[in-house]
Amino acid sequence: MSKTAVTTPSAVLSAPRSAPRGLIYLAIAGSTWGTTGAAVEVVYRSSDLGPMAISFWRFLTGMALLVAARTLRRSRRPRTPQPVRRRVLLPTGTGIGLAVFQTAYFGAVRDTGLAVGTIVTLGAAPVFAAGGGRLFLGERLGRDGFLAVGGALAGLAILVLGNQQSVVRPVGVGLALLSAAGYAVANVLGRWTGRHGTGENPYTLTVWSFGIGAAIMLPFAWGEGLWPHTAHLGRVLLMILYVAVVTTALAYPLYFAGAAVVRAATAAVVMLIEPVSAAVLAVVLLGERLTVATVGGTALLLAAITGLAIAESRPARS
Repeated sequence: MSKTAVTTPSAVLSAPRSAPRGLIYLAIAGSTWGTTGAAVEVVYRSSDLGPMAISFWRFLTGMALLVAARTLRRSRRPRTPQPVRRRVLLPTGTGIGLAVFQTAYFGAVRDTGLAVGTIVTLGAAPVFAAGGGRLFLGERLGRDGFLAVGGALAGLAILVLGNQQSVVRPVGVGLALLSAAGYAVANVLGRWTGRHGTGENPYTLTVWSFGIGAAIMLPFAWGEGLWPHTAHLGRVLLMILYVAVVTTALAYPLYFAGAAVVRAATAAVVMLIEPVSAAVLAVVLLGERLTVATVGGTALLLAAITGLAIAESRPARS
């Protein structure tokens, strides 16, 4: 690997792309996102900061960090000129998709509980992404893909529903489906970027998407309260900084780079590694009991992800 491939997030994403490398990027992003819940839980317990405010600061700080990294690197690589409409619509659509994904998911968890909100959102996301990939990109999932998606959904159902019970509320389920649709929009747009060559690399797309997402979330965060009131301000700021640096400024560019070189449905299913890493973190660091449902669901999810990784790597070898 060249020296420039490991210096900054933008340098990493400027390396030559391939399906296996894209799967690695997606796996890292998903594993990293699995730690977000624990960090945010510390913020909730230590202050009165709400989910919309945390999301706003996550997008805004992540954008600032990426802009600073690009400024320090001072890259002057020439870019391919693109129509203004394309340069505006792509990051706008992605930013809206991410904002809807995150905001609607928080609402689903609030209205119908963590278990149902999570399984509907993450379970519907691969289905919506597969539909979007087929409709807009002409992608075909294939028999192996359908089996992998089914196995992943079954594993997620075991992982979530096998460990706790929740009441299903229609409003919450509707918000979860809206969240899944927002995720699918960002997913399909990321893949479309890689296929059609928009001139926007994943790093630039992430920066613009964060800025648009922050602008959309600002009114909600303002109404909720932008600044935490707490006696543990240092702890709260440290957790927000972790969420902004690791799970945002690092993970999102990796996600967009990976989504650009694999099928939309494959990316959506691979990202189901997020609840797996969250379950492992809960057992190892938070002292939660390791149940049969946790082991079985995790094993089934990992098997489905491995199957998709093998299937996705075959065309690159040939």
